Amino acid sequence: MAPFPFAHATHPQWSVAVSLVLAQLGAQRAAAPPLGLLYITDHFAAHAQEVLDQLMAGLPEVTDWVGAVGLGIAATGVEYWDEPALAVMLVDVPADQFQVFNGVTPLPAAVAGLQPGGGSRFVAQTALVHADAHTPDLPELIVELAQRTHSAAVFGGVVYGRERCVQFAHSSRGRLSGRGVSPGVLTGGLSGVAFGPDIEVWTRVTQGCRPMGAVHTVTRTHDNVVLELDGVGALDRLLSDANVSLAQPDVAVLRLRQVLAGIRLMDGQFGQHPAPDIASEEALALGAETRVRHIIGLDTARRGFVLSECLQPGEQLVFCERHAEAARMDLLHMCTALREDLAALDGQSKSVCGALYISCNGRGGAHFGADHAELQCVQAALGDIPLVGLFAGGEIAGQQLYGYTGVLTVFVADVASA
Repeated sequence: MAPFPFAHATHPQWSVAVSLVLAQLGAQRAAAPPLGLLYITDHFAAHAQEVLDQLMAGLPEVTDWVGAVGLGIAATGVEYWDEPALAVMLVDVPADQFQVFNGVTPLPAAVAGLQPGGGSRFVAQTALVHADAHTPDLPELIVELAQRTHSAAVFGGVVYGRERCVQFAHSSRGRLSGRGVSPGVLTGGLSGVAFGPDIEVWTRVTQGCRPMGAVHTVTRTHDNVVLELDGVGALDRLLSDANVSLAQPDVAVLRLRQVLAGIRLMDGQFGQHPAPDIASEEALALGAETRVRHIIGLDTARRGFVLSECLQPGEQLVFCERHAEAARMDLLHMCTALREDLAALDGQSKSVCGALYISCNGRGGAHFGADHAELQCVQAALGDIPLVGLFAGGEIAGQQLYGYTGVLTVFVADVASA
C-alpha cells in the first residue's frame, strides 16, 4: 500500500475549508480509496452534515465515512485548537476488509471457532471507535465491543464538543440501516469502523503522568471510596505520598487537586496482551498498563478518599501527577520504539501507510510547551507520515477508557508491497 492521501485546512467558512481539503486530495491521487476518516473542530459542528455532503459530492468514489468532532484536531505536525478546521484521510483498504457500524447497526459478535479468513462472513480483527461521553456504562460497552473482535482490542476516543458531540458514520454499501443513519451524522452512543484480518494495525499508548511513590494494593473499599491501601488508611497513604498534612488544609487541598490515581490493569484488559507488572522497580513509569482516574473527594471520618470509579480489593494503585517532561519523554520513547519495531520484524521491514492519533484535551502543544509541540514530537520520531487525529474527552485502547494519554495507531504494510 502507498501512503494514504490526507489533507487538512482551516478557514472561517466551512465550505471554503472543505474546498481546500478537496483540492489537496485531488493533487495526491488518481482514484479515491473507499474509506474516509473525517475530523472537524466544534466550530463546524453545526454544519457537520453540510461538510460531509460536500466531501461526498467531491469524492464520490469514497463509499464510507467515519469520524468525529473535537475541541482540537490533529494532522502531521499540526494541531488545530479552538479554530474552524477539518482533517481528512482516505484509507486505502479493500472494501471487504472494513465495515462501518453504529448503535443502530452494531458490529456483529465474534463467532466462536470462526477464524479470520475462514469464510465469506466479515470478521473484525480490530476496530476504530468513537464514543459519546454521555453514553451510560461506557467503559463496559467498550469492553463488550472489544470482545466482538478477534484481537479483543479496539482504539479510538470519546467525542467532545462545546454544544454538539457529533459523530460521522456513513456507508453507501448497504451496511447501515435504521432511523437517522443514511445522512451519516449522529450523536450519542458508539460508532466507528471495524477492520478485517488482512489490515495490519499497531496501537501504542503514551501516558502523561508521573508516579509520586510506591505501588499500593487496595485492601478495603466501599462503593467508590477507597478505605485502605496495604492495610493502612487510604487517606494516610495519599497524604504521605503527596507529602502534605491536613494540619495545613489550604495547602493540602491545593496539592491534592493535582494528584491522580493510576490503576493497574489486570491481565487481558489491554486486548490479548498481558499487562506488565508496574510493581516492579524497573517499571515505575506509567505505561499502557495503567489507567488514570480523578480523586474527587476525601472521607476524613473513615480515612479514605473518593475515586471517579469503583475499585475492588486486590487491585493495585499508584498516586501520580500530570508532568509535561514525563509526557514528552514517554511520547518520544513510544514513537522511537515503534519506529524500531517497524524497521525489523521477523526480518521483514514494515512501512507506515497512515496513522491516527487520539490525544487528551488536557495535552496538546500547551501542555508540551509550545504550539503544535505534541504532534511535532510524533513527526520528529516517525517522519512525515500521513496522520490525522482528534483531541478527545477520553482515549480508548485495548479494552480500556484512558485519560491524559495519547493513543497512536498506525496502518502498516510490508516494504516490498508498500
